[in-house]
Amino acid sequence: MSRVAREIVEAIVLALVVFLVIQTGVRNFKVEGSSMLPTLEGGQYLLVNKLVYFRLDTVRLSRVVPFWKVAESNEWFALRPPQRGEVIVFHYPRDPTKDFVKRVIGLPGERIKVESGEVFIDGVQLEEPYLASRDTSRARELVLRETEYYVMGDNRRGSNDSRNWGPVDVELVLGKVWFVYWPFSEVQIIGGSP
Repeated sequence: MSRVAREIVEAIVLALVVFLVIQTGVRNFKVEGSSMLPTLEGGQYLLVNKLVYFRLDTVRLSRVVPFWKVAESNEWFALRPPQRGEVIVFHYPRDPTKDFVKRVIGLPGERIKVESGEVFIDGVQLEEPYLASRDTSRARELVLRETEYYVMGDNRRGSNDSRNWGPVDVELVLGKVWFVYWPFSEVQIIGGSP
């Protein structure tokens, strides 16, 4: 093979590898509606980090690693699970063909209650500095299962969230919002926990 042909093949393979890494690890998302105001606005485009919540199935992994045998299925996060205060993108539990963006409020195993717009986790009021205003909503108390997260929009008056349809199972979580990339004048990194 000539040097020029080899360089062309190497460039194509490298481009393919970069494309696959980006497709696997990052996803774009367009914000629709006002449920995340003031943090996010309708029409903004986001980059979502899918790798941060990547889960490993130990049974599948044991099929690939010859010296490692696992009897029962057990999934664990390669890096870490979602944390309180992070903004995530997930499949809507009532219609998985739709994707939503909300903030993680409650973590697995916690007892969540919303009373007069205030969120209580295991009886302690949650500090929420990211809210521009509060509402007077209520939500029945519930205890999250080991695979569930309670999510809410930052614009509590205009958000369809866990108060309405319940928790989000980890299977539906797509990734953590990384940053706003469009419109260019509004580029910003979306932080983690408050």
